[in-house]
Amino acid sequence: MLWIIYCEDRDDGKAIREATREEHLRYLDQHEDVLVLGGALLADADPTRTGSCFVLNLPNRAAVDAFSLEEPFRKAGLFKRVTISRMRKGQFNPSAAPATAEGE
Repeated sequence: MLWIIYCEDRDDGKAIREATREEHLRYLDQHEDVLVLGGALLADADPTRTGSCFVLNLPNRAAVDAFSLEEPFRKAGLFKRVTISRMRKGQFNPSAAPATAEGE
């Protein structure tokens, strides 16, 4: 079952994001078996990170909540808002989303 976690950073969260980044990346590596897609949310006109988004394949809401609550950015207090929703895979076209350079 697919789930999306949409996380918005606190306005003063840049230092938290930078200090927790390596732990965050290790956590995602540990969960690569359920992480379908993940990435930073970006400001419209520049590469400023404004949040994070995860699409996960997990069996139920309890598993998603556990993932989210243990995610290092969230544990460190980076997010001002976290929204979790179950989703249905409709269209899926990974080739339409080319890889981007770091920071974009």
